[in-house]
Amino acid sequence: MDISSLYNIGSAAIRQAAENSPIGRQALEKPDLSFDSVFKKAVDNINTTNSYLSDMENEEIRWMLGETESTHELSVAMNKAATALQYTVAVREKLLQAYKELMQMQI
Repeated sequence: MDISSLYNIGSAAIRQAAENSPIGRQALEKPDLSFDSVFKKAVDNINTTNSYLSDMENEEIRWMLGETESTHELSVAMNKAATALQYTVAVREKLLQAYKELMQMQI
């Protein structure tokens, strides 16, 4: 939820409430765009993707062994894993594209 439009309201009480809320403080902070920060976020995304893939495999095994009859949980785990994997592949492609562009630059 973007609350940046709240800062245009003239009421001091609303402005103070927005600044004191955790979401409001987060909106006021400038994002850290250093290479280290971006790299750590990328590694965290890969770890999350691996976690979703592992959860999906565990749900498949539980369903095949008859430990659960809920195909809904299996479907949710499969969709989470597929979406996370697609996102990870898209980020990888963008990074490779940026790397190739950097390598073609003349110094």
